[in-house]
Amino acid sequence: MTRSKWTAALSLCLAFLSIWLPVQSHLYNNLYAGDKLIRLSPKNDYEVIALKHMCQQFKVDLWQPSSVSYITEGTIVDVHITRNSSQALLAYLQHTSLQYKVLISNLQNLIEKQIGVQSLRNRRAVLGYNYEAYHSLEEIQSWMYYMNKTHSDLISMFSIGKSYEGRPLYVLKLGKRIRPYKRAVWIDCGIHAREWIGPAFCQWFVKEAVDTYHSDPGMRRILNRLYFYVMPVFNVDGYHFSWTKDRFWRKTRSKNSRFHCYGADANRNWKVNWCDEGASLHPCDDTYCGLYPESEPEVKAAANFLRKRKKQIKAYLSFHAYAQLLLYPYSYKYAAIPNFECVESAAYNAIVALQSAYGVRYNYGPASSILYVSSGSSMDWAYKNGIPYAYAFELRDTGHFGFLLPESLIKPTCVETMLAVKNITMHILKKCH
Repeated sequence: MTRSKWTAALSLCLAFLSIWLPVQSHLYNNLYAGDKLIRLSPKNDYEVIALKHMCQQFKVDLWQPSSVSYITEGTIVDVHITRNSSQALLAYLQHTSLQYKVLISNLQNLIEKQIGVQSLRNRRAVLGYNYEAYHSLEEIQSWMYYMNKTHSDLISMFSIGKSYEGRPLYVLKLGKRIRPYKRAVWIDCGIHAREWIGPAFCQWFVKEAVDTYHSDPGMRRILNRLYFYVMPVFNVDGYHFSWTKDRFWRKTRSKNSRFHCYGADANRNWKVNWCDEGASLHPCDDTYCGLYPESEPEVKAAANFLRKRKKQIKAYLSFHAYAQLLLYPYSYKYAAIPNFECVESAAYNAIVALQSAYGVRYNYGPASSILYVSSGSSMDWAYKNGIPYAYAFELRDTGHFGFLLPESLIKPTCVETMLAVKNITMHILKKCH
């Protein structure tokens, strides 16, 4: 398909959607009308106990941290409360004297600003594919086909398997085919479905790489010497569900018949200290570790692919949201990795490069120390399986918007993150292992 035909087809599709959407009363059937996002930070043991009790009693959706078990004195806790529980929950907070701040007063309104009619107008206003908008799974996969066809000198597209619901797990191989063997970098986005800025960055990375290959000597050197395996949407079923049914869905969509709950946390399902601290055995929890390691077909497919290429792949980069952090192993224990100096140096230089764009500060360090202890993570698995540089980014912001980062912040987030990724990649080329 030529660029003009692609643009025409996309414009026609978006024009149809812009006609269709306004007649719908609300996105997601107005599910989040009156829902709030509040922030708390317990100051002592009494408040920690009271806050944990609140989360369990009212079955709230924790945005940060991902599990009640991570709540300790001084922890910043972002809680999504529904309109049905709002009155009783706020009364509970008043009774226990827990101080809180309302970050978002009506989640439905913010969702509709993010992906409603205005978003479609913004997309239609830009010729071609708009990298400053969030895109559905179908749009992303169509974009992957297009990039594969129009940039065949740098990109090839393939599937590493199928999801629980039968969707293909697509990966783009990016790099100049100069020699038969080259070292490689793995990049995945969207392990957690509701973290939409991740897939947006993966697309931005590919676009920037191909667009600047001829004009940027640094990018040309990187693509000539390395391959990048880029998986824009790891958790395809969950991501699709977050667009169609539940904007704040986190897990995969595998079914547990005994508990009638869906999905496992795809970042707790890897075979490294599986289902130990920081993961849940209960299928209804957001941090459920799955029936067994690699029980989720998405995790199994990625692990098999990485295992076969562990001598080739020198870096594993996974993109999440939110907190503005650059994390490296270990997640599952408090201990320094053997090549700590190399990994820590690359992380430091990456966040300095990132900050140079807009002055945004990221913290960095071992995940267990600066975030929380968690087992079965993809980053720890990659490192334990011989990939010397393993990182997880927690992208913007620090909670003002949380998972509903506005489209206006996609570009600055991606621009600064691109600097960090290029910096890490250049560090790998220096052979500090």
